[in-house]
Amino acid sequence: MSGEEELRVKKIRDGTVIDHISSGHALDVLRILGVKGQEGNVVSAIMNVPSQKFGKKDVVKIEGMELKPDEVDKIALIAPDATINIVRNFSVAKKERVRLPNVIRSIVKCANPACVSNLNEPVEPKFIVESERPLRLRCHYCRRFMEEVDIMKQF
Repeated sequence: MSGEEELRVKKIRDGTVIDHISSGHALDVLRILGVKGQEGNVVSAIMNVPSQKFGKKDVVKIEGMELKPDEVDKIALIAPDATINIVRNFSVAKKERVRLPNVIRSIVKCANPACVSNLNEPVEPKFIVESERPLRLRCHYCRRFMEEVDIMKQF
């Protein structure tokens, strides 16, 4: 391949493109979304591509799937700079940047097994975002802190 040639991934007709994922986290994004490749959708994960803004980035393309708001919140946990592009008929119909909410509800569970949210009580897991970078969440009930490594173990 000459220096000017570049491997390109085909455009998708309908689906989602998740761009500006932190380098090396494309597979984590797929895991968080529960995409295993057995669903029948064409899935592309492009990793460690050059980015003027970030140096390197990852990109994920999923044909035939549009993300729901709670799925976008999950992505924000590990890829805070990601952008979500909804593609319809080969054109971007909607583009949004992920935003980590101040309070995370029902996405992850508390790492404290004795927390009331883990004792089959009728309460939803709820966390206060103490820090986005590095990611640090505090359980609303038991006050335990969780970091990215604790969160990734749940997916």
